[in-house]
Amino acid sequence: MGVKRPQFERRSGVCLSVSSLDEVWMDVSAEEEQPGRSMPIPSRASVYAEVNQQKPREYWDYECHMIEWGNIDDYQLIRKLGRGKYSEVFEGVRSPLDEKCVIKILKPVKKKKIKREIKILENLRGGTNIITLLDVVKDPISRTPALVFEYVNNTDFKQLYQTLTDYDIRYYLYELLKALDYCHSQGIMHRDVKPHNVMIDHEKRTLRLIDWGLAEFYHPRQEYNVRVASRYFKGPELLVDYQCYDYSLDMWSLGCMLASMIFRKEPFFHGHDNYDQLVRIAKVLGTEELFEYIDKYQIDLDPRFNDILGRHSKKRWERFVHSENQHLVSAESVDFLDKLLRYDHQERLTAKEAMQHPYFYPVVENEQRNKQDLGASVTNSGTPGNLNAPLGTPLLNNSGAVSSPPPTTQSAQS
Repeated sequence: MGVKRPQFERRSGVCLSVSSLDEVWMDVSAEEEQPGRSMPIPSRASVYAEVNQQKPREYWDYECHMIEWGNIDDYQLIRKLGRGKYSEVFEGVRSPLDEKCVIKILKPVKKKKIKREIKILENLRGGTNIITLLDVVKDPISRTPALVFEYVNNTDFKQLYQTLTDYDIRYYLYELLKALDYCHSQGIMHRDVKPHNVMIDHEKRTLRLIDWGLAEFYHPRQEYNVRVASRYFKGPELLVDYQCYDYSLDMWSLGCMLASMIFRKEPFFHGHDNYDQLVRIAKVLGTEELFEYIDKYQIDLDPRFNDILGRHSKKRWERFVHSENQHLVSAESVDFLDKLLRYDHQERLTAKEAMQHPYFYPVVENEQRNKQDLGASVTNSGTPGNLNAPLGTPLLNNSGAVSSPPPTTQSAQS
């Protein structure tokens, strides 16, 4: 929001070295410091807040990380899969076994950013539904680094999401939550959760959370750059320039994905720019609730919102139900969505809490049934046993009101 000088990040009142210079380099269009501007009230993650303090410094101090380079001659590019702001992605093969892999060739970026992504991927290696980093190589002439990943036979989400059943949506979101709870438990925020970064092999029913280029280590009360995440999935905290955010940012992004999937509206909040993005959110969640949020944390709202925000009442979720999506919407899905899309980041469900929501009972029941049938743990690529499990009550009752969700009395631990 405007042009901003690089912000030194603070933790426990001590000025640290700029740990987000790479983010400033990515986008330096944040707002100029305003004289006399009050400091917002700091916030702290409700879970996993002290994870990094309990680990050795080398776990999170990525600037000191020494990269172990592999042999680039072991790989051959086959075809281009796509490109992003900071990289080009190719399908490749690894010799001598001709194993398929994905090779992400990085565009010129700060070495610090590369180190952060590599260190986070190495820390998370082996985590549930986290994309596996296989190798890191560098072109000997151009010195261009490349990351080598496991191959996922992904189906483009714009095609896939239109075919998913109610159960499929629950199943894949549950798998995504496993990845989010794991990375959060390791002290890491993803900060770019969106459909483009969720690879799904629908035939194998496997999911991988990819692209950790914007991910960051969480430290309590540290201020972070708000120029992260993609516009349609940015949490309100980013849009109001609240820098003391935490893992709950990822839960807002997950809520945006859920809304787009069950209402068949992609993206659900479709802003033309970052300012309009908050306006689109306010038109659904209400402006009164937004002002309660900024008052709670003493956030100074950018004056540019004065002319565009207006006044809006909170909308009922059933207003988004129509004949094309009603089979995907239930009382549980709406209750779950309502607990994710909250202005106040402290009020959102954590990933662990989300996995225990009644929305996922059919998935959990099938997972437990499969474990019993197999007599052993089900792997990440396991297929749910009973795809015809009951999926809860319809969203609308005969009077057109939202039906009540079932009581949350049964355990749904994964």
